Amino acid sequence: MASATAPLPFYTARIEEQLRDRLSPTHLEVIDESAAHAGHAGANAQGFGSHFRVRIASPAFAGKSRVARHRLVYDALQNFIDEGLHALAIEIIEIP
Repeated sequence: MASATAPLPFYTARIEEQLRDRLSPTHLEVIDESAAHAGHAGANAQGFGSHFRVRIASPAFAGKSRVARHRLVYDALQNFIDEGLHALAIEIIEIP
């Protein structure tokens, strides 16, 4: 069910901490792209904390398909999604 109010903001540091704890990444960037989505459905009045891009490399991804890698990231952040995180773009980084 859609909420009548815009979601509360999420913080980059909380997302980074949870990904570090759950996936032990060797590379991690969490970028808040919310300002570019102002006025978009799912954006909040604060202008931050609703739309994120994650660039990540992790040993947990070894031998897994693209879909399985993305699922690991979504699963690691499920509590944020359940709380109303509106958009999450995932870029898996291949580090030799």
